[in-house]
This record gives sequence, C-alpha cells and structure tokens, in this order.
Amino acid sequence: MGYRTYLDLIEKLTGDKEVLSSGMRQEVERCTKAVELARSGRRVAVICSGDPGIYAMAGLVFEILKESCGLQAEGCGLTPGIEIIPGVPALSACAALLGAPLMHDFASISLSDLLTPWEVIEKRLEAAASADFVIVIYNPKSRARREQINRARDIVLKFRPPQTPAGIVRAASRENERIIITGLKDMPVNEIDMQSTVIIGNSRTFTWNGRMVTPRGYGNKYTLTPRKP
Repeated sequence: MGYRTYLDLIEKLTGDKEVLSSGMRQEVERCTKAVELARSGRRVAVICSGDPGIYAMAGLVFEILKESCGLQAEGCGLTPGIEIIPGVPALSACAALLGAPLMHDFASISLSDLLTPWEVIEKRLEAAASADFVIVIYNPKSRARREQINRARDIVLKFRPPQTPAGIVRAASRENERIIITGLKDMPVNEIDMQSTVIIGNSRTFTWNGRMVTPRGYGNKYTLTPRKP
C-alpha cells in the first residue's frame, strides 16, 4: 500500500503481490486500510519515500492502532506485529549530493501547514536560525503554497549573511535530479517545488570545489595540514 507515485518507483519489486494505491492527502485512509488488512491476517507493506519514520507513515500507523486499542495493546484483538524498515531520508540523500552540509547540529523543518499552523512553523524557523543550526527544509513549496519559502528565507536572513550557502536538491537519486548551490539571498525559489529539499548552512558553512561543507570543529582543535611524506 502506498502513494501511487512511490509505488510506481518500485514496480519491478512488487511482482504478483496485490497493490493498493491512493493519492495525496489520503494518508489516514491508506494506513487505516493497511491496519485492517494486517488484523485480518494479511502481511502488509506500507511504502513511503525516504525513511518511514521521518515525515512519513510509521507514526500514523501507530497512532491509528493506539486510537483503536487505547493505551494497552493487550486484549485489543489481533494486534499486528510492526517492523519499521529504515530507509535513506531526503536530508541524508541531499546532503551527500551537496557535499557535507550536516556535519554539525542541524534542525529539520517542514513548511507544509496542512497539519502544523504556519505561526508554529515561523517560530521554529526563528528558533533554529537564531541558534545557528544548519536548517533542512522539507516540503518547501507547492502549487498552493508559493510564498512560504520566501518567508522562510527572509526569517533566516535576519540572522545570517546574504551569502550564506544554501543548497537545493530536486528529485534526489531519481532521473530528473537537479542540484543547485547558491547564496541564501539569491536562492532561486522558482526552481523549488515539492520534490525539492533545501539545506541552509550555518554561520561557518562554506563552499569549496562546487560542494557545500559545514565544519565539525576539528580545525579548532587539531592541525589539519597533511604531513609531508
């Protein structure tokens, strides 16, 4: 079971198994059906992109089970066993393509206000920017949400120089992959959509040889000059 776009990506792996797909914003229905099938004795895989425990379906499956069973799972009829298979989250895939921007503390923030009020998102952006976290932005822009990424950039610019490195990765590891490294102020928001992940560096992030790097701090403690042979 899964969002049809993700199921299309693994079509070669599903073989003769029964495949149930649904569209965007049907996550509750999808996970509820998966739980019902699992309780009937079926083995069910809920397919997500990235890692199922990061902005994905793992938590929702647990929430649905908790609502139907209460705090105690015992005595709730057939409670299916759940195995979470870790995947490669977008922040890791995109960071690898950009260089090494997540070598120090970072915060991950989604700009989607479907489930979180925009006022809360703004507070989180302010907090992360003021504390000098590298910031990973999920769901930066959609057809219906076009200004949030501009607002997020402006919030971070209150605490960071305009030339702060910012990386944009669209469709990481897919056929239409695109990678952009630019300055925060000049970030091309017209190149950003829902398939994009944005990583904004902290005050020490730099670019070198076409890559984006955030120092871990080794240079403050150790000599990094290689020894002569």
